[in-house]
Amino acid sequence: MKFIINREKILPALQQIVSVIEKRQTMPILSNVLIAAEHDALYLTGTDLEIQIITKLNINIEFTGSITVPAKKFLDICRLLPQDAEIKFELQNDKVKILSNRSRFTLNCLPSNNYPEFSEIELINVIYINSGKFKKALDKTLFCMANQDVRYYLNGLLINISNNNLKLVASDGHRLSIYEDTLNEITGIESRIIFPRKGVHELSKLLDDPETELKIEFSSSNLRVHFNNIVFSAKLIDSKYPDFSKIFHQEFFAPIQIPRLPLKDALTRVSILSHEKLKGITLDINSINLKISSHNLEHDEAEEEVSINYDGTPISIAFNAQYLLEAISNLDSEYALITVAKNLTSCFIEEPSDSIYKFIVMPMRL
Repeated sequence: MKFIINREKILPALQQIVSVIEKRQTMPILSNVLIAAEHDALYLTGTDLEIQIITKLNINIEFTGSITVPAKKFLDICRLLPQDAEIKFELQNDKVKILSNRSRFTLNCLPSNNYPEFSEIELINVIYINSGKFKKALDKTLFCMANQDVRYYLNGLLINISNNNLKLVASDGHRLSIYEDTLNEITGIESRIIFPRKGVHELSKLLDDPETELKIEFSSSNLRVHFNNIVFSAKLIDSKYPDFSKIFHQEFFAPIQIPRLPLKDALTRVSILSHEKLKGITLDINSINLKISSHNLEHDEAEEEVSINYDGTPISIAFNAQYLLEAISNLDSEYALITVAKNLTSCFIEEPSDSIYKFIVMPMRL
C-alpha cells in the first residue's frame, strides 16, 4: 500500500472522522482510522459503532491495500505539517511510514481485517433534500435535545416524514422545538424515527455546503446520508417519541408581538443577576409594558421594561432565561410572537409571519 497526497486534501477528511471517534474506547482498534487504497481512490473510515463516517478522496494510488492507523496521531502529524505539504504514505509490514519533506514518522498499526463492521439492516426508505434546508432544520431544533436523560428517547431528535411533509422535534422535558417544512417530491413515506444526539451534532457539522443535495436512506433502526464524497451512518434510538400534540389543544391569552433584538438584549442584561443555576426571570405583562425582572441569593436585583401593545389580561409568569434567549436567537424575523397558555403551563415563541418554527417553553416557580 503506497500513495502520495496533499495535506490540504486529507486534513479536512481526518478532522471530520476523528470527531466521531470516542477518546476512551473499549476496543483499541476503534481509536484508529481505517485507510483503504483502491485503484484511483482513498477511503477513510471512522466509527464508534453508533456513528460511522466514510470519506472518499480521489487520488492516484501507487499500490492498493488497507490498514488502520491511530487516528489522533495521524491527524496531529498532518495538521502540524506545513501548508500544501506533500505526504507520502507507505505500508511496510505492520508499520506505516509517513514522509514529508524532511519529516519522517513511523506508526504502529492494526490490521484492517480486525476493524469492526458497522451493522445495518436494509434501508428501505429514501428521501432527497437540500443540504442547506436540512441543516437549518437541525440547527433550529438540536439545542433542545436532552443530554443523558433517563428517558432515553429525549436524547435525540424526532424526524417525522409524512409523504412530502418533514417535521423535526426536540425536547428535554422543559422546552420543545418544532420545525416543519416540505420536501420537493411526494415520497409516499409515513415514518417516525429518533436520531441520537451525537449523530445530530456530527451531521450538522458536516453539512457545510448549502447547495448540496442529500440522499437520506433509513429504516426503523438505521440512517445513512450520502453527500459529496461522504457517507454518514448512524444507529437510531429504538423507542416511541411521546405525543406532544395535546399542548396545542388549550386556551391561550392574546399573542404579544415584541421587537426581537430589544427583547433579546433586555433578557441578556436582566439574566446577569438571576440565580446562578436556575437562571430564573419573571415576566410581568400589561397593556403597554413587558417588565423583566430577576434576583439571586445575594439579594441582587435587575429590572428592565420593553414597550409593547397588548390587548389582553395582565400576565405574570417566570421562565429560565437561557431557554427564552435560545428560542429568540433562533428566530429570523424582526419580531417575536409570544403566546402564553391561560393555565400558565406553557409559552409559545414563534415568528409572526412564518409558522415553520415553533419553540415552546414550560414556566418555572420562583
